[in-house]
Amino acid sequence: MSPALFVQQGRTHRVAAIAVGALSLSLVASGCTVANSNNGGAARADTLRIVLPQEPPTLEACDVSLTSVGVVTRSNITEPLMERNPSTGDLEPKLADSWEQTSDTEWTFTIHPGVTFSDGSPFEAEDAAFSIDRTVNSELGCNVEGYVFGDANLVVTAVDPMTLTVQSPEPDPILPLRLSFVEMVPRTSSYTERVREPIGTGPFAIERWDYGQKLSLVRNETYWGPKPEYARAEYQWRSEGSVRASMVTNGEAEIATSVGPEDGAGDLGVAYPNNETTALRIQAMQPPLDDMRVRQAINYAINREGIVKALFRGLGSPAEQLISEGVVGFNEDLTPWPYDMDQARTLIDEARADGVPVDTEIRLIGRTGQFPKINETVEVIQNSLSKIGMNVTIEMMDAAGTAEYQERPFPDVGPYLLVIQHGNQAGDSAFTVDQYFTSDGFQSAYGTAEFDRKIAAAGALTGEDRQAAYAQVFADEPKDIMQMAYIAHMNGVLAKASSVDYTPNSATVDEMHLAAMTRADTERP
Repeated sequence: MSPALFVQQGRTHRVAAIAVGALSLSLVASGCTVANSNNGGAARADTLRIVLPQEPPTLEACDVSLTSVGVVTRSNITEPLMERNPSTGDLEPKLADSWEQTSDTEWTFTIHPGVTFSDGSPFEAEDAAFSIDRTVNSELGCNVEGYVFGDANLVVTAVDPMTLTVQSPEPDPILPLRLSFVEMVPRTSSYTERVREPIGTGPFAIERWDYGQKLSLVRNETYWGPKPEYARAEYQWRSEGSVRASMVTNGEAEIATSVGPEDGAGDLGVAYPNNETTALRIQAMQPPLDDMRVRQAINYAINREGIVKALFRGLGSPAEQLISEGVVGFNEDLTPWPYDMDQARTLIDEARADGVPVDTEIRLIGRTGQFPKINETVEVIQNSLSKIGMNVTIEMMDAAGTAEYQERPFPDVGPYLLVIQHGNQAGDSAFTVDQYFTSDGFQSAYGTAEFDRKIAAAGALTGEDRQAAYAQVFADEPKDIMQMAYIAHMNGVLAKASSVDYTPNSATVDEMHLAAMTRADTERP
């Protein structure tokens, strides 16, 4: 999105906290590990330096479900009413102290008293109502709206300064969980234009953003919650994983995200199970991809086990559905689509014989820096598809470029395959199937009315019935619509200097809470 579409709202102060726990793994790789040498220049002891794969396209609060935005913004600059604990799955208070269902379609929230935005203005129910209305009901086309709420509009009312009611058009048993994705902004924010640099209630605020170079956050000294240990955070971005890793090993940064096992982080590499699943989304309305046999052939041609073993160095597992274990609706009985090049060729030949234009050029679109070895992954897939008789060309783009192909309305540019990486940090299948599998889903390129009804029926259930119904949706997707060719359930790896105490968890890839990072005991004065 063009910077001209954003409103500059000011720079001030903020941050956030989370209890974390995950798997730490020493990676076998070469590289110097003098994490505190400061070879890259003098570093302030109160500053945390983080290097990312790409610059955030914006810090707009209503786009935090985009990984590249949420990893900086979510619960650092802005905060939600409540927050899901990634370790327990429980929904925990944040800017709301409590919530209860007061009718079939209405929930009532009690706002935490004494909270202010980093500009000094008070946070009240009217701000919460504005933030929800702006995210869900406006014409901004927020990523959170499409990812979490779809076409549903909400009726939001500030009953008094500390009381908020939210009403959904139909009974929604997980409405509070959905609302945990809405980050709060002041009622004075623009309702008609995106805000590139928002004001929030969080523990950090934007100090300076030199576009294309560096983003600096500063601690919000009036923050309502516990004071973060670090006074500042500086973000830079480098597309190459080996460069990001070397910045940590050479003392130029304390944290580097999305590094691979071969990138040279050595003992400073920390692996953790995340909730990301990588897949190809197939534009199934475009010939030849509108033919089920062609989509099946694509699935047969992907060597998932080989990709995980050779490219990801075993950090992950072949995928059979778009969610990971631990999400409500995960179907433990499913197995990955088999790798069978002969069957793939047979299906393509059958389609060609029936007049399907299988020789049509198909674009294979990937996002630069989306995950380690993304370039090699798309090259392997292109090679396999070429071997079964398909005409596939690779196009690598940045986050802004791929957004055009990722979200509705899609461009009418002919058939394409899009590499996606989906992380269901909310822990419920509704946040996956509503946007990816319904016929008009925000990131869905195909669907049927019958399959939509299955999804809607599952979403109305609770408890074990909800689990079983969503598990059946994932079992039926390859048979009923097959919009996806799943690749792998991913593991995340970051490089972390020994001067920092921080344990990544399953949510780290989407949100990285600065307040959870502290100086190691050996570094304390």
